[in-house]
Amino acid sequence: MSRLVVLYSTWSRPSGECPSRPIGTGRDKFNDAGTVIMSAAAVPARVLNPWLIALTVMIATFMEVLDMSIANVALPHIAGDLGASIDDANWVLTSYLVVNAMIIPLSSWLSTALGRKRYYMGCVALFTLTSALCGLATSLPMLIPWRVVQGIAGSGLQPISQAILIDTFLTARRAAGMVVYSVAALTAPVLGPTLGG
Repeated sequence: MSRLVVLYSTWSRPSGECPSRPIGTGRDKFNDAGTVIMSAAAVPARVLNPWLIALTVMIATFMEVLDMSIANVALPHIAGDLGASIDDANWVLTSYLVVNAMIIPLSSWLSTALGRKRYYMGCVALFTLTSALCGLATSLPMLIPWRVVQGIAGSGLQPISQAILIDTFLTARRAAGMVVYSVAALTAPVLGPTLGG
């Protein structure tokens, strides 16, 4: 909305009459016909490099997708270190995936209700915190709840990352931005088992 230039049409008022109350901040510039040629609200405060945003979004997506596959190979070692059976240790994987599948459809509504940037940054912060708490867990009953919260936080990262990329890149460059996302989403499952091992 900040880039929208409001145009006053000259047919809606007598010729030469300027609007009595300009819309916006009062710094709009008018031509002789009373049409807004440049709105103060139309000038963005600053422009960020879209590739910097794409790199930031790619790192978060990479970590979230990596987390889905990294525990697969390490599961026998997790079970052994925590004194649990393999069947019980499977809940480490299952809890994350089930919660992830439940929250992804809600991520659009959550980003609208909380604001896309606020929701995304909250997901990144909570995902990072719960990743550290999963690493510090000393028992399976302590690890599984943190994996559930980690799945809640991680589920918002993928869809919101794509929405941020679509908003950031112009239509002509949008495919290039989505390639960056695809590289992260396709590389992480390949590296996950290796890093987990």
